[in-house]
Amino acid sequence: MFAHMNDAPTDGWTVDDLDALPEDGARRELIDGILHVTPSPAPTHQVLAARLLVALEETCPEHLHVSQANDVVLSMQRLFTPDVLVTTDEAAARDRRFIAKEVVLAVEIVSPGSQSMDRVMKPALYAKAGIPFYWLIERSGGLVVHAFRLADGDDVYQPVGVFTETIKLDQPWGIEIPVARLRPRHL
Repeated sequence: MFAHMNDAPTDGWTVDDLDALPEDGARRELIDGILHVTPSPAPTHQVLAARLLVALEETCPEHLHVSQANDVVLSMQRLFTPDVLVTTDEAAARDRRFIAKEVVLAVEIVSPGSQSMDRVMKPALYAKAGIPFYWLIERSGGLVVHAFRLADGDDVYQPVGVFTETIKLDQPWGIEIPVARLRPRHL
C-alpha cells in the first residue's frame, strides 16, 4: 500500500495502514492519524520493564495476562504501545493487537524523549478509552511509581498512590512489589 512511510495517507494514518508497513522493529504509535516513530527504548528502560513484567506475572490472577510492548488500539487513528500492560487472558490468547477495552493496566516508563507523552497525552487518551488503571514510572532521582485509576463513570485518572519503597495496591489485584527489585543495575 505504501512504498515509504513518506507516502502518508492524505486523511491520516489508521491502524490498518500500519499493517501494510514492513516489520522492521520500529516502534510506531498513532495519535489522531499522525504516525510517530520512536527508537527502541534504552537498555536500562527495557530492564526496568522486564523486571516489572516478571514481578507482576508472579501474582497475576489466571484470568489476566501480563505482557510487554504490545500495541493497544484506542481508535482507528490512535494506537499506543505501553511499556508493560495487563490484559484479559482471553484477549492474549488471540495473539494480536489489543483493543482498549481488553486492557486492565497500562504502564509507561518515562524516558527523556517521552516526558510529555507519558505524563500528559497517554494518560488522557488511555483514560478516555476506558483503561481502568495506569502507572507512570519516573526514573530521575531514583524510581518513583505513580498509580492511577478511573473512578466509575469517569474518564480522567485519579491518583491512588506514589511509591518509592514498595508498590502496595489492592487493585487491579493484590500487588506488593519492592521498588528496589525493579531497579536496573545502572540506575
